[in-house]
Amino acid sequence: MEAAAGLWATERYGSEASWQYVVKDGQTERRREGREAEHRGNALLAVFKSVFLPQGYPESVSGDYLQYQFWDTLQAFCSSLSGTLATQAALRGVGVGNQEATVAAATVTWLLRDGTSMVGRILFAWMKGSKLDSEAKKWRLFADVLNDVAMFMEILAPYCPACFTFIMCTSGIFKSVVGVAGGATRAALTVHQARRDNMADISAKDGSQETLVNLAGLLVSLLLIPLVTDNPALTLSLFFFFTVLHLVANYNAVRSVVMETLNEARLSIVLQRYLDDKQLLSPAEANRQEPVFFEFRKKSPIRLGVQLQDVVQSPEMLRLAVWKDDSPFLLGVRHGYISVCLGPQASVQEQIRAMCQALWIRATLTESSTGPRWDVVQQSHAMMDSIFPHFLKGLEAAGWDTQRTLLDWDEWRVEWKIKRS
Repeated sequence: MEAAAGLWATERYGSEASWQYVVKDGQTERRREGREAEHRGNALLAVFKSVFLPQGYPESVSGDYLQYQFWDTLQAFCSSLSGTLATQAALRGVGVGNQEATVAAATVTWLLRDGTSMVGRILFAWMKGSKLDSEAKKWRLFADVLNDVAMFMEILAPYCPACFTFIMCTSGIFKSVVGVAGGATRAALTVHQARRDNMADISAKDGSQETLVNLAGLLVSLLLIPLVTDNPALTLSLFFFFTVLHLVANYNAVRSVVMETLNEARLSIVLQRYLDDKQLLSPAEANRQEPVFFEFRKKSPIRLGVQLQDVVQSPEMLRLAVWKDDSPFLLGVRHGYISVCLGPQASVQEQIRAMCQALWIRATLTESSTGPRWDVVQQSHAMMDSIFPHFLKGLEAAGWDTQRTLLDWDEWRVEWKIKRS
């Protein structure tokens, strides 16, 4: 009876403060725990969080969400200001404020710019669309660097009137690539951040954050425009300042992302460390070592999910490639490429093993190795038979997601009829 007269229930909303239900003088009261002054401050913070952060934050998102969003917000603000300077230059270039300029000429220039952008968007999505998931960090940073290059071209365009249309069209192509790469990698990062199947909520709140930042950029731009008008030196100085800050923020943003799924770079880092000292790096440790810039020269590129003819060219070679009767994949070295042919029933874990073997072969081969090198392939099978079961368990224990990967597999699947010789 005493419990019924006092506290009889508690509740909380996510990680917010909890409330108590108590009976006092025969009436039920709902009280929030803590001091009243803290309640008012928490109420304002709760409103801000409900507007700009996903529901259930921080439990509903990945641990790197807040750090990434901070840097992403800073880079969006800098990009907004740089975009204002570039837009002003582009408008001056098409004749705004020039009595000799014609509406028709300005319209043609703008239409050509938009047309080339559309073509560039389609071509880039066709050529690189499948790569954006597996290397989201690199493409994210690449898109922002290319966006700065495009804006710099727009600022310089009015000073090259003979090449103005060409420069604007080239800038439009660059921005179309930025649009595809930036949007696709943002979606990939949203998948990573969502921990409660709440991708739509995270994406919507990200849009709200970006809108708020753009609004702040708009207000600052209203102060900048009178200062930079007819002042090329100040325009370039401010542009370079915002660009440097933009690139630093973008670099820190992609560096702060900790993905638990394996792509080629992360798997290579983890496998190499395991082969060196039998230690399994955690996702946070491997992500810190993952390169975020594209490498211009790669040693023995790895191609996954290729046609059978890219691995073997005869039944005799197939017998050499088959390492057990129910082989889920085949590996081969040809023309400097390490190619993996995948069977139709290969599991995710077998795909990880195939990639591990390809990475080991690449580390073993010399730059002059262009032949089939079946001896190295057979060595990789024997080595992986001995270490992979323990390696896979270690990955799971270290926090890696081994139920899916971001390895860049093509769609070819092959059933081979020849058994092991």
